[in-house]
Amino acid sequence: MKSTLLALISLLFVSCLSDNEASKPVDYTVQNEKEIVDYIAKNKLTATKTDSGLYYVVNEAGTGAQPTASSNVTVAYKGYFTNGNVFDQSDASGISFGLNQVIKGWTEGIPFFKEGGNGVLLIPSHLGYGSNGSGPIPAGSVLVFNVKLIKVN
Repeated sequence: MKSTLLALISLLFVSCLSDNEASKPVDYTVQNEKEIVDYIAKNKLTATKTDSGLYYVVNEAGTGAQPTASSNVTVAYKGYFTNGNVFDQSDASGISFGLNQVIKGWTEGIPFFKEGGNGVLLIPSHLGYGSNGSGPIPAGSVLVFNVKLIKVN
């Protein structure tokens, strides 16, 4: 009886440790940085890195209004992983949203473009969905977005 009770208590203790470990955020910074740098090299991109770790490529700067982090914008986009698998995309007319309502990588990255501009955002997981993931996006994922800023609303 004592050994059974001890086994149950041990199992409970180990279960609690496992749950506690699972709830701690995982730092993917080093892994994401290597993945992004390798992707940039493989695709021969000329990207700029921000202090936060976001990389962006401006293919066309655009000539219209330039949004701020709190602007409402209309953007056409395609989101995919560094292996090329697409997880989401809009149609050519884009979607409208507030830049303060989306992942940090978009809030920071879209203001690098003016209306009519387009390029690529390479978003490390801490500026995306972090160590939680979301829907088809696994935890720790680097996200790549081809974006076109259609309008600052």
